[in-house]
Amino acid sequence: MSKHVAVLMGGWSAERPVSINSGNACAEALETAGFRVTRVDVDRDLADVLKTLKPDVAFNALHGPFGEDGCVQGVLEVLGIPYTHSGVLASALAMNKPKAIDVMKAAGIPVAESVLMHRFDAAKAHPIDPPYVIKPPSEGSSFGVLLVKEGALTPPQQLYSDDWPYGDIVMIERYVAGRELTCAVRGDEALGVIEIITDNRFYDYEAKYAHGGSKHVLPAELSSFVYQNIQMLALRAHQALGCRGVSRADFRYDDRTGGTGALVCLEVNTQPGMTATSLVPEMAAYADMDFPALVKWMVEDASCGR
Repeated sequence: MSKHVAVLMGGWSAERPVSINSGNACAEALETAGFRVTRVDVDRDLADVLKTLKPDVAFNALHGPFGEDGCVQGVLEVLGIPYTHSGVLASALAMNKPKAIDVMKAAGIPVAESVLMHRFDAAKAHPIDPPYVIKPPSEGSSFGVLLVKEGALTPPQQLYSDDWPYGDIVMIERYVAGRELTCAVRGDEALGVIEIITDNRFYDYEAKYAHGGSKHVLPAELSSFVYQNIQMLALRAHQALGCRGVSRADFRYDDRTGGTGALVCLEVNTQPGMTATSLVPEMAAYADMDFPALVKWMVEDASCGR
């Protein structure tokens, strides 16, 4: 009898629509691979739902808080249901950008200079000389990211807003000019490196998900040294944070004429987008692993105690 896989999707974070797309795509691919699949639109009664379903494996297609930060991983550990992607600690650590940066820096991975502060303080005066980026410490899909350009007279005044939804503490990060690059890791293997090209000011939500919002170049047109260095750093970051299954590390590389030459790791995504046209499946396909084969590998890799 084929394994029964519960595909967890939806949830209540700002990334719910992205998760629905990932979950449905993964469910279809798992059915193609021969699994018995139940789609679960996750709500706060998840434990009761899973106790009733009794799946063999939970495929975690959630994004954002609760699904990506160790919470749902803890629920699955308590229920004893093997699950995909990273475990409790790695998920919580990677989702907390400042803590993840500390760990990556200690592992010798180049990162951008950053500082934490209250959003009101960040709105009073430039905390560092522009250009810089303001980020919520624990959000995905570029939600709440503000780019402060060189020459800006004041910080973004929306930080004072009563309806700012991303918490009072913000992360101020030195802006790194140059190319947007990303590399996935599957198990203990770094996949290909993609360059992301967009006309937007940065790789924001629209560039990530809108039709035609960005162009992917695979393999990225880099020297073999830089290409292999990115693969090495992606694998090192995956291992330093304790990730399991599939992850994706994002980089900036300043190879402009007169640029700094800097290569920095911005973050590691433990729950990267998983539609058939998302970055990780694209890299897997380049390594001769189609989408059904990729999700099949992820189910076979699932476990507790991750």
